[in-house]
Amino acid sequence: MKNSTFSTRKIVFASLLAALCYIGFSYFRIDIPVGSEKTAFHLGNVFCVLAALLIGGFWGGMSGAIGMTIADLTTGYVTSAPKTFLLKLLIGLITGFVAHKVLHIGKEEDRKLPLPVSTVLSCTAGMAFNVIADPVVGYFYKTYILGVPQSVASIWAKMGAITTLVNAVVAVIVASLFYLALRPALKHANLLPPV
Repeated sequence: MKNSTFSTRKIVFASLLAALCYIGFSYFRIDIPVGSEKTAFHLGNVFCVLAALLIGGFWGGMSGAIGMTIADLTTGYVTSAPKTFLLKLLIGLITGFVAHKVLHIGKEEDRKLPLPVSTVLSCTAGMAFNVIADPVVGYFYKTYILGVPQSVASIWAKMGAITTLVNAVVAVIVASLFYLALRPALKHANLLPPV
């Protein structure tokens, strides 16, 4: 019975965080036109990283992947949806792996560094991956899947790299602050799902 409660709790958390990823991208976004395409400053990654910290890499990654892919499909970023699904899943997996398997943020007795440091390092690992992967994957995706000329795809990748870097810095700071504020309250209320 205990395992089903935890599974239900994880699904509820994952659903809530997927909705927050959707809201973070759909409603807290500044579009930047780049020729006929666009890129954006947004808060969606904040909740993707937060999800990985709270419920682990797989569930956190799925929250980000589903929430932000739906956001892409409903906000004019339709061609980016497959790339978004893959990258957000990987952000969650990397953040969750570093947080829970390497730095053990959920286990006070096994934690290797102070919680604030571990939290920031975990978020940084996931977002550093995204800063590198998003423009590279975007370039190849646009060139070889969508058939965009290489010179144009290169310009879009460079602009995307700038917004991705800004989004990453914001995500590390805000997700770390949210996690450090939420974790004690969730733990005290016995609502923190096990990872």
